[in-house]
Order: sequence, then C-alpha cells, then structure tokens
Amino acid sequence: MGYVAIKGGGKSIKGAAELTDFIRARQGQKANPLGLDDIEHQLHLLHSKVISEGGLYHPKLAALAVKQSLGDSLEASFCLRAYRSTQERLAETPMLSTAPMRLIRRVSAAFKDIPGGQMLGATSDFAWRLLKMELADESPEAFGSIAEQWLADLPGQELPDTFDKVVDRLRADGMLPPKSSDVTKRPVDITREPLTFPIDRSATLATLSRGETGGLLALAYSNMRGYGDVHPTVAELRVGYLPVYLPHPVTGDLVEAGEVLVTECELVAMYESTEKNAPPRFTLGYGACLGHNEVKAIAMAVLDRSIQKGAQSGPSNPSEDAEFVLLHVDGVDSIGFCTHYKMPHYVTFQSDMDRLRKTQQTADTEGNS
Repeated sequence: MGYVAIKGGGKSIKGAAELTDFIRARQGQKANPLGLDDIEHQLHLLHSKVISEGGLYHPKLAALAVKQSLGDSLEASFCLRAYRSTQERLAETPMLSTAPMRLIRRVSAAFKDIPGGQMLGATSDFAWRLLKMELADESPEAFGSIAEQWLADLPGQELPDTFDKVVDRLRADGMLPPKSSDVTKRPVDITREPLTFPIDRSATLATLSRGETGGLLALAYSNMRGYGDVHPTVAELRVGYLPVYLPHPVTGDLVEAGEVLVTECELVAMYESTEKNAPPRFTLGYGACLGHNEVKAIAMAVLDRSIQKGAQSGPSNPSEDAEFVLLHVDGVDSIGFCTHYKMPHYVTFQSDMDRLRKTQQTADTEGNS
C-alpha cells in the first residue's frame, strides 16, 4: 500500500476528536454522563461482548472502552486489546476445569431432564420481541423497584452452585469418545505465537474465543444452512463464574485468585467412526468465551466441530477450512483493514488513474485503426 504524508492536518485531527466528544455530550446539562457501573450492568451483554473480543477480563476498563467508543463494540474491543498489549504478563494459570463453575444459567436442548435440572437463569429466549414502551421514560423510582421486587419474591430454596455435566453422562454411556489423556501438552499462546497451518486445536479454540461475534455467527450460520454437515444439538450451555487459580509467588501452590464470568457450550453432532475399529460415536464441538455471550459460544462450538471435520477428511466448504475461518473472524484485524481504506491513498490512486488513461488511449487508438 502506498501512502503519502499530509501537512497541515493537525488542527483538523484535533478538531475531529473534539467533535466526537461533543457528540457524546451534546445534550449538555440535560443529561448525566454514563457511569462505568451503569455500562457494566445495564449494558451487560454489550459489555460482555467487548470483554470477550478484547481478550482482557477487566470489567471496569471494558466499560470505559464502551463509553469512549460511543458504543461501537469493535472499536471498544480494539481499545481494550491495545491496552492489554501494554501490560506485563506476571503469571499463567494452569489448565482449568469448568466443572466447578458457579452457575447462573444452565440449559440442555438434548434432554428434557438433566442431572440437577434445567436452570433458565436470565434470558430473553422466551420473551416476545416487542418494545417495552415504558422504558422510554423510566423513572429512577420505577427502575430501583425492579431489583427490590425481584429479591422480595425470591424463593427460599437453595440450589447447588454447580451440577454434573451432560456430556459426562454421554461419555459414560459410550456415546462420546473418552476424554483425551494428554493434558500435559502446552497450549499454543496465540498472543505471542503466530498462527501456523495445519493448526493445533488449542490455537483454534483460542482464536475463536476472542473472535468477533458477528464473524463467527456468519460462518457458523453458513454451516447450519447447508454449507456443511454438523447439524448440532446443544448438550449443555452454561453461564457462570469460573474460579481462576494462580501459583503462589512464594510457595508455588495454586491459590484461587478470583473468578471470571464465562459462557460455555458443548454440542453433539452427527455420529461417525472416529477411530479405526472403534464403534460409531457422536462427535463433540466446544465453545467458551469470557463474559455472557451465548450466541458466540454456540457459533464457536459449531465452527470447532466443522474445522475438526475438515481436518479429518479435507474441507468441503469455507466453514470447514481452518485457515479461511481463523484468518477472517478476528474483529480487530477486520476493522483495522476495513477502516484503513479511509486513510489517504493518493499515490496509489494517482497511479491507477494514470494506467487507466493509458489503457483508454490504447483502446481508442486500436479502435480507430
């Protein structure tokens, strides 16, 4: 790409930034600035999307990025990831099991009755998509009473924090392959190591996990519509808080440093013989991402399964091609390349026009001869 330096644009650039701030505050004294807590809790799903795509679990900074970017999730993820790149890595967690997640939502589409029961949690899955006009002019009193009323009606029954996994039951029945015994293999660190193909599954999952939700959904949807052969059923979808363990700086023993909100999806797909002389079994797709983002976790699981299928028998469509999928789902890469077309391309376009004029002259000369 050819670019050209521009002189005298400093005032324009400064003015453009100031105008952006003016747009955010254009109502002046009539509106209060959005607080970071307001963004984190009232724009919960947007906030989760930015945390996941930014690849940094920092709720306050994610809320700041949403505020700064005027709600543009791609730009907010870009800012969050840029901040992450300035921070030193102090420690690494071991491989974590999601079994002890403190669940706030847990459903299965494969079975009506699952160990511990379905746990709908907070969802709009069963609500009519009708606008709630009363929210247009919501008073602070009405807003504050929502939580008070919900807590007052809360039943006294105590539920366990976590439950047995549905896929463990399927494995016990011989319908899924056993878990891999190789848990010592170090996963690929996609932050520090470039993607190389053929690609390790750990790098595939890490790339999908911080990919852009819309990009994952589009490619997974192409598979669902027939450009693929996954045909999945959600064995279990979980949303909850996952304990994070780090080595103690003195003793080296693992200690719980905190917990992060995670969405996890395990889906079963069409059965096949995965090993020589082994009975046919269901295949498994896996998706997990930071924050509460169920669409992304499901789409990720579909793509995980389709990429596995493509690696085994060769890709027959884009969603089974690991290189095609993984190089096109990163929102930060995508927005960067897309928006760079707004930058000055004067030199290259002048060259294009010169070549076009010469081509037109040649065509005119040949046409007249």
